[in-house]
Amino acid sequence: MTYSNLRSASMNLRKKLAATAVLCALGLSAGAQTIRIANQGDALSLDPHSLNESLQLSVDLNVYDALTDRNKDLSLAPSLATSWRQTSPTVWRFELRKNVKFHDGTPFTADDVLFSIARAAGDGSDVKAKVNDIKEVRKVNDHAVDIETKGPFPILPDVLSDLAIMSKKWCEENKAEKPVDRRKGIENTASFKANGTGPFRVRERQPNVRTVFVRNPTYWGKIDGNVQEVIFTPIANSATRVAALMSGEIDVMEPVPVQDIARINASPNAQVVVGPELRTIFLGMDQKRDELLYSGVKGKNPFKDKRVRQAFYQAIDIVGIQRTVMRGASRPTALMVGPGINGWTAEQDKRLPYDVEAAKKLLADAGYPNGFEVTMNCPNDRYVNDGQICQSVAANLARIGVKINLAAETKGTYFPKILRRDTSFYLLGWTPTTYDSHNALDALMRCPDDKTGDGQFNLGSYCNPKLDELIGKIKSSTDKNERMAMIKEAFTIHAEDVGHLPLHQQSLAWGVSKKVSLTQRADNFMPFKWMSIQGAAKP
Repeated sequence: MTYSNLRSASMNLRKKLAATAVLCALGLSAGAQTIRIANQGDALSLDPHSLNESLQLSVDLNVYDALTDRNKDLSLAPSLATSWRQTSPTVWRFELRKNVKFHDGTPFTADDVLFSIARAAGDGSDVKAKVNDIKEVRKVNDHAVDIETKGPFPILPDVLSDLAIMSKKWCEENKAEKPVDRRKGIENTASFKANGTGPFRVRERQPNVRTVFVRNPTYWGKIDGNVQEVIFTPIANSATRVAALMSGEIDVMEPVPVQDIARINASPNAQVVVGPELRTIFLGMDQKRDELLYSGVKGKNPFKDKRVRQAFYQAIDIVGIQRTVMRGASRPTALMVGPGINGWTAEQDKRLPYDVEAAKKLLADAGYPNGFEVTMNCPNDRYVNDGQICQSVAANLARIGVKINLAAETKGTYFPKILRRDTSFYLLGWTPTTYDSHNALDALMRCPDDKTGDGQFNLGSYCNPKLDELIGKIKSSTDKNERMAMIKEAFTIHAEDVGHLPLHQQSLAWGVSKKVSLTQRADNFMPFKWMSIQGAAKP
């Protein structure tokens, strides 16, 4: 969706005068083609293999390219690979783009592909799930590789669409051969510096302060926009973010608090771009440990009992959360994927009824007539109104006697904690980057295996061997009808187990200056190459 608004002559004059004042205050010329973007949080690293989080990938993939990419409508597009084909049921031949250089001038070759896939599969990587079905990568020549998978894997080109390719030479010279391990707090050169092949280069990096990107003059591809510089700034306080947008200090902000949408739309300088997002917000529970790490229940784990999980589910007033917390900007869901993801069906997307009395009975039947105490981990600067969602869930659960000790914190400390599975009860959001249900099934619902990367984000260790068997078959099936039937069966098993507590799909809301045009993708990625400033010349 591309948004560009023309103003009246008088409004243009007022805007130019205001913009000139701001630019002068910031020491910039009035002709500077700069866009200032603010988010509630920062990309936690410039290392594209260190955290499989949409915001970080969105930021980093302006600097790095993958073998494949996404068009504005999310269809698959060539990138560092110009074409791909299967030479056998388990082997894909990728023809690589020629005459591409990394930002330091090093030529891009097949060696960088082999290195990057091995790096993504190695210790410290948070993107192992993207490559865990790859058996071997072979160099055919400098501009072709064969990728052999462990079995038929028809969606491999989709899976690789956000796996960044890094420079083997640069990583070796900078001692960044392994990814930054966010779980252990380990950093290396790739945390703060970047050397990609993408449309923008990193000029300055101050974590949690600002990151400055400049247009790559030697980029191999087309840059539709006219922006020369992007300044990305984390502004945690929502009111401050909104005020900065409306005053013209920033040009783009994300997310817009749902309660501020009407006010921004009524302002003369900005508007809100709203659209559906593919992300599903859900709750997970530790179902593996014999005793929860953070609970008043000793000697056993109440979440191992399906009745307890179902009681939590039916005690959550999701319509109330939609109305009061999300102000209508959400879609309650019964599935771990939503509309727009291959495999979703309206038939299966029907929630268990909200029923406090039924939830109390389920808890009593499970042996907890008075409820119990448990800590709930939650980010407060990652998803739309995430902290308020958790507060509402805690209030809902109090009605059935469950005392929630809410531990809400910035995503910078939240993600390393829960990725270590150092949690009993947690909130997470997930966008299937392949736009296929297999991604969510494999990453969130498969029995975790740290060696293979299976179930990498199944942080509560839900496990059903029958579901695992189905997920394996879904991965390799090339028969569309058979595959859809297996996805349906897999979701039925997970729903009957109450493996997780799905909440809703949130809506995207970006605040955008009326002098800026951009493209809002449903995966919440924000490519700088599609941004333009109205009235500025195109380089």
